[in-house]
Amino acid sequence: MYEVKAQNILDTLKSIPILKRCGEKTDFYPYKIEFVLNKLIDDQDKIKKIEDDLVYKYQDSFVIETSQLHDEIIGLLKKYHLASQADEYQEYFEAEQQNFEDATNVEANINKLFGNNERIVHENANKDSNIFNTQRDLEAGVTSRALGLKMLPELVAKAHLRGDLHWHDLDYSPVTPETNCCLIDFDEMLTNGFKIGNAWVSSPRSIQTATAQMSQIIANVASLQYGGCSANRIDQLLAPYAQLNYDKHMKDAKEWVIEDKREEFAKAKTKKDIYDAMQALEYEINTLYSSQGQTPFTTINFGLGTNWIEREIQKSILKIRIKGLGKEHRTAIFPKLTFTVKRGLNLDPQDPNYDIKQLAIECSTKRMYPDLLMYDKIKEITGSFKTPMGCRSFLQGWKDENGKEVNSGRMNLGVVTVNLPRVALEAHGDKDLFWEIFEEKMKLCKMALEYRVARTKEAKPENAPLLYMYGAFGKRLKAGDSVDELFKNQRATVSLGYIGLYEVCTEFFGNQWEDNQEAHDFAESIVRALRDKCSDWADASGYHYSLYSTPAESLTDTFCRDDIEKFGRIPDITDKEYYTNSFHYDVRKHPSPFEKLSFEEIFPHYASGGFIHYCEYPNLKQNPKALEAVWDWAYDHVGYLGTNTSIDQCFKCGFKGEFNATARGFECPQCGNHDPQFCDVVKRTCGYLGNPQQRPMIHGRHVEIASRKKNMTSEMIKNAARYEKTKQSDSQRMVSTES
Repeated sequence: MYEVKAQNILDTLKSIPILKRCGEKTDFYPYKIEFVLNKLIDDQDKIKKIEDDLVYKYQDSFVIETSQLHDEIIGLLKKYHLASQADEYQEYFEAEQQNFEDATNVEANINKLFGNNERIVHENANKDSNIFNTQRDLEAGVTSRALGLKMLPELVAKAHLRGDLHWHDLDYSPVTPETNCCLIDFDEMLTNGFKIGNAWVSSPRSIQTATAQMSQIIANVASLQYGGCSANRIDQLLAPYAQLNYDKHMKDAKEWVIEDKREEFAKAKTKKDIYDAMQALEYEINTLYSSQGQTPFTTINFGLGTNWIEREIQKSILKIRIKGLGKEHRTAIFPKLTFTVKRGLNLDPQDPNYDIKQLAIECSTKRMYPDLLMYDKIKEITGSFKTPMGCRSFLQGWKDENGKEVNSGRMNLGVVTVNLPRVALEAHGDKDLFWEIFEEKMKLCKMALEYRVARTKEAKPENAPLLYMYGAFGKRLKAGDSVDELFKNQRATVSLGYIGLYEVCTEFFGNQWEDNQEAHDFAESIVRALRDKCSDWADASGYHYSLYSTPAESLTDTFCRDDIEKFGRIPDITDKEYYTNSFHYDVRKHPSPFEKLSFEEIFPHYASGGFIHYCEYPNLKQNPKALEAVWDWAYDHVGYLGTNTSIDQCFKCGFKGEFNATARGFECPQCGNHDPQFCDVVKRTCGYLGNPQQRPMIHGRHVEIASRKKNMTSEMIKNAARYEKTKQSDSQRMVSTES
């Protein structure tokens, strides 16, 4: 076992830079040599002799070359009669070199794909690897990964392969200078028209045409970037087009309907148009495939509209989702729904849109969506109100040169995530060493993110006309313009991600650390330090570096696998076979929703570039008031809240509830059915829902989902329901008093 030393003699070499084989210079990090020697040698006296010899050799050097240092360690191992250890060290070095060669070998990577490599085939729960266009995308992706690793700075590429950090979406970037996710400026595009291919599309004259155009925009945007896209305030966005429907129906009514029935006629016809248009949008998105072979990752936000048309759009969205897709009424995975809750509008029984909140609660108990955006908290945390881009990536409040607040039309340039559990494991309980290693990893992340920005700036407007030239990104550039006009001055974001706070604090404080204030403070200090790095990088560069609580769909598996290989199976850290998403509470425990959210609520104030909270519930269809009690309490505590509840369905025996997790997937507890054709299994993958029977997940994510414990018991449901009754009585008394 590694021994923490009060003072390491190798520290005397810290001031001497290391010259890597790729030509880059880095600082000297004694812990790396310590780790290697302690892994190879049990005899601490021999370790000390080798370290003394290294200091004697290099203490007067101006630079230490990696290749020479490697040879020196081999020589010293042999000098102290450790020939087998020298061979082991050499074999490890050669294996790492071979790993890099294999990772950049296009043919070898394609062979892995055809070998049905799980880590490639199941890395994205939104991709069905059985269909031709997904297979074609996967083939292109493995090629892009190999080429992308050659394009990246070598230090970054090797750090990615080792598992020190993760360059997200390597199958698309940096080979192509694509952006990640965005808030599409639908208002600009629908108002002024746009061009797709050879067709110029004019401003719509009805809500049906508006939603048809939206679906075409979504399909094209999803094919021109690799992340999610969102529509902000869709009820307010589409209301003017529904008004055109109403005006048309009123015109018809004046000709064909008696005077006192005209408005009733026009409203009824318009409501039907709204429902049909929103249903068409739901079906369009769920039947579309982007060029990446996946359903476009789409989020739509609604809830702030107040007039009758805006209210009708909100109700239609929820009623359509409650009804479900097709004759079996399956749960729609996309678009992801985010419903805005706002005090004075829809939070309390006396609020004018409270009835829509009740419909949203019903929808959540039956379909898990909508997730909630708490209006006041989102403004407090991110600086302005807006929906996330995709599942959890948030833009920060930003104003243009005229002082106008801008959200739609902005985007994220990509994410690089640091493996925090590895930093903790390498520190072996030494907090000072933890922060030293942390600084090293931050330098690597900064190098990677700077490259992301630089590479994305190399795009030309004509590479993605809909994004850059026809309004999706909020401005209409000309062919020769620089795309940097849309990125600089912190208009766009680029994100530093993190994973595994639970595992970090388990290494330092044990696996029951959540109630330990010192441990919680340490966790907070880590996220604060990450945020401070982003702030410093943003101030120095003019680009907005944001801290992102990584959803870690496949990364929850990948980093853990890498660390099992490096450190072995460590109880409650690597032996779980998954790492915990960002700041989330250990899923194997069952705090109440209030305890869980209280524990987590501080972290988004630092990681405002991406976050979500969620709680696990049993079936809530008969207890909607229990869910409302949590929602209402959460309003003043968190900005973004998801509902995880049991909504699986078996079409063979009729069971509705929660399927059992097994090694082969999820199966009906009543009849054992696990055939995806005859069941509908819906789980929250990260910030969004997935259907693991239709599109299997990577192993670590499956284990994590199967490990989740409920945050609400039957007794808590009863108490929450009683709380809600008391709240309603108080509200009624208040209204009566005001009257």
